Amino acid sequence: MKTKTIIRALACTALFTTLGQTYAHHAFNTEFQDAEGEVRGVVTRVWWTNPHIRYDVDVTMPDGSVEQWSLHPPGNLPTYRRQNWTPDTIQEGYAVYATGNLGRDDTKKLYATCINILSGPENGRQLGGCVSSNTTPQVTAEPNQVYTYEANDYAVDISGFWDNRYRFRTTVDDFDPKPMPMTAATRDIYENRQFGDDHVLRCQPAGLPRIFGSPYPVEILDAGSHYTMIFLQDNTPRWVYMDGRDALPDQPLTSMGFSKGVWQDRTLIIQTTHLAPGWLDGSGYPMTGGDGTRIVERWTVAEDNLSIDRTMTIYDDAYTAPLVRTRGSQRGNFNELLESPPCDPTVFYNEMLEAGRLEDILSPQ
Repeated sequence: MKTKTIIRALACTALFTTLGQTYAHHAFNTEFQDAEGEVRGVVTRVWWTNPHIRYDVDVTMPDGSVEQWSLHPPGNLPTYRRQNWTPDTIQEGYAVYATGNLGRDDTKKLYATCINILSGPENGRQLGGCVSSNTTPQVTAEPNQVYTYEANDYAVDISGFWDNRYRFRTTVDDFDPKPMPMTAATRDIYENRQFGDDHVLRCQPAGLPRIFGSPYPVEILDAGSHYTMIFLQDNTPRWVYMDGRDALPDQPLTSMGFSKGVWQDRTLIIQTTHLAPGWLDGSGYPMTGGDGTRIVERWTVAEDNLSIDRTMTIYDDAYTAPLVRTRGSQRGNFNELLESPPCDPTVFYNEMLEAGRLEDILSPQ
């Protein structure tokens, strides 16, 4: 027999029903139960992070009191992108109605498999499993299309393993010209930076331009339409497209951005856009990101193919002149390949706790 408990409110309701349906989730069994429910309320905070987002919701109860609930949609940012679900789709102050599985141990959380937007520009829109299952039930690949990669016959072959300790120097305040040509607003940000502001310390990707200066090795594979580069620092992949394609209209901002390259004689020229905001280096020089940042790299391969001189030029709205960083690479032995251990932010968060800044660090941006 199906059991149902209903709590009705004048403006908002939260109702819970016991059903047998469950949904795949990496921590479902520890966080949620089979019992399904509904939450109707007003969004008070948006946590837009990968791999899982979260919405905090105020639910008004029949007696006028307010309960704080959290909605946890399944999936990750790439999943949401396929639905054109962005950080702006649901904003603070929007009314929403969600269905899904209730949290265990009476926690006020919902595994929100379907969310209905009840106010704002997208009033009436549905998101989640009630729109798409995000699965492919059958093979949809075209039998006559070539899916395998075939290397190009470039005059210069950079495929293989490269050691980036060649011509290395510490990636802190290593830009030219000096002093740094900061705008007044940039200087104010730089002078007021704090230790905990560095996203790399909390194990977020270093990305460009910082990984360009890393001494960790890189493996480069010629995949025909693009180069695949695997940096051993944090096991970071990069794709440099060589077929002339441009970024998609809705290309997201990421730590490595969108890179396209072209060969000029023995120099590979790489232009990168669509970078997420961050720091240029560990000393805290800010990077605008988005339309405000463009990076151009020139990789010149020696005649003997044993080394590369690399130059990076950063064009950023936060600076009054381009910034230049130089590095080098030399051929390395694949036997030296050593997978990078996972980043552990425990020490960083302990330091933030001791400094009384943990709550600020954990607050969503």
